[in-house]
Amino acid sequence: MKSRGKVGVISLGCPKNQVDTETMLGRFVDAGYGLTPDPNDADLLVVNTCGFIADAVEESREAIREMAEIKAAHPGKRLIVTGCLSQRLGESLMREIPEIDLMTGTGQFDRMIPLLERPSIGSIPIQPVEGDHGGSVGHAEIGLPKRAFDEEASRVLTTRPHTAYVKIAEGCNASCAFCVIPQLRGPFRSRQPEEVEREVRRLVSSGVREITLISQDTTMYGRDLAPRTSLADLLGRLNAIEELTWIRMQYLYPTLVTDALLDAVAGFEKVVPYFDIPLQHSHSDVLRRMRRAERGNTVRDLVKRIRAKVPDASIRSTFIVGFPGETEEEFKDLDRFLEEVHLDHVGVFLYSDEKDAPAHAFSGKIPMEIAERRRETLMRRQMEISRLRLKEKIGSIIPVMVDGTSLESEFLLEGRTVGQAPEVDGLVILNQGYAEPGEVVSVQITDAFEYDLVGEILDVDE
Repeated sequence: MKSRGKVGVISLGCPKNQVDTETMLGRFVDAGYGLTPDPNDADLLVVNTCGFIADAVEESREAIREMAEIKAAHPGKRLIVTGCLSQRLGESLMREIPEIDLMTGTGQFDRMIPLLERPSIGSIPIQPVEGDHGGSVGHAEIGLPKRAFDEEASRVLTTRPHTAYVKIAEGCNASCAFCVIPQLRGPFRSRQPEEVEREVRRLVSSGVREITLISQDTTMYGRDLAPRTSLADLLGRLNAIEELTWIRMQYLYPTLVTDALLDAVAGFEKVVPYFDIPLQHSHSDVLRRMRRAERGNTVRDLVKRIRAKVPDASIRSTFIVGFPGETEEEFKDLDRFLEEVHLDHVGVFLYSDEKDAPAHAFSGKIPMEIAERRRETLMRRQMEISRLRLKEKIGSIIPVMVDGTSLESEFLLEGRTVGQAPEVDGLVILNQGYAEPGEVVSVQITDAFEYDLVGEILDVDE
């Protein structure tokens, strides 16, 4: 097939957006386009945006402007903007950056190439699909995708070849006061379990050995299907796939981490004991204002239940500081919570006052300097906790999946334990021995830092 030009893509935001980008790249390849990492070499410049919080919005705007400058220096290039920021701002974004030739909302990749082939392209009003409400988002009419995933679409992985994200659902039904995701992605829609299994089998046949199941609310999986199913059932189905080594999950809503799910993690050998649970806070009053379902006692009980049923579990969570009305005592409760439970991985975010989110109307806004001080306090606390927890592993022998040559040195390898997710957690630096990427090897830990481990690959006969 003759090449129709080259496509250069910038993908911003979360792994869920990354999967969208990979699907979009697959469509371009199937249509006869080539791919290039150099925007100066691209005929089509594509920015898949994030519009979740203010920092992400600004990062997306900056990326679009950078591509607009490249377009201006190379007549004939076209600039396409898609994703959550397009969905959120609509045509107002095109008025702000008129160099944009084509803009689509979330999940509209099947329409992008036909629209590009029109003689004149510009802002495309996307009509609501059946079952969605559509309506005004910003100043544009942007419809939401009906399906969670297009199984027929090809996909070009942008992760390491042996690991991949698998999106098992789209959208969200939660009503958290700080979040605009339901407006950008629509209501929660699960993929059929057999569809997910087929995708995982295709990935495994191409060399993938670790999959990470993702969605906006992964524990909600299957509750909207007929017949109804569950995340635990899906794990059992995927656990039976030969040559698949590790199954990981991210974005688990706290109140839906059931005993059945914990039993599945403990019982299925390929499901790693890793829990990524955005708790957001520990104080009941803050959680109530956030419109979260859990409370301080249930958050603490959840950590205890996980460790009781899955003793070797690694727990990752994220928290928001500076939420409207957060008192010093409420913040101190969160600080004490981290000291009490000793989580393995923690991310702390400043509250972002998004005008489209319910919390924008709340009183009691916290000055940024106070919120930043609180964030720094928690991160210092967690750094020490992480250092102590990793130090305990010195001398132990643990399984590590090798990712490849270390970014630190071409003479070192790097990998991850079951408790380290790709891209978001620490690493194991391997300074002795060799293994191919995707292999799981026994490693003796010899040193530890705040977030990373150091170890030596052991011979299989040792």
